[in-house]
Amino acid sequence: MKYVIEDLRKKQKQERLPVIRIEIDYELMTLYDAIQANDKVEIIKSKERLKLLRARLLELEHEHGAETG
Repeated sequence: MKYVIEDLRKKQKQERLPVIRIEIDYELMTLYDAIQANDKVEIIKSKERLKLLRARLLELEHEHGAETG
């Protein structure tokens, strides 16, 4: 049973990677729009969201690499 739960968690992490990448793409578009509009507040917010998404992505990629490698 322990191995089934472990495999399920691995699969869930793998499924989250593409979702986070899509979120990063969307946030990059938001940042681009904010830059074009010279909206300094939205630029700062978008950069912060990108930092958080990047950290989550790196964490998941690191975990995925540790599990497969």
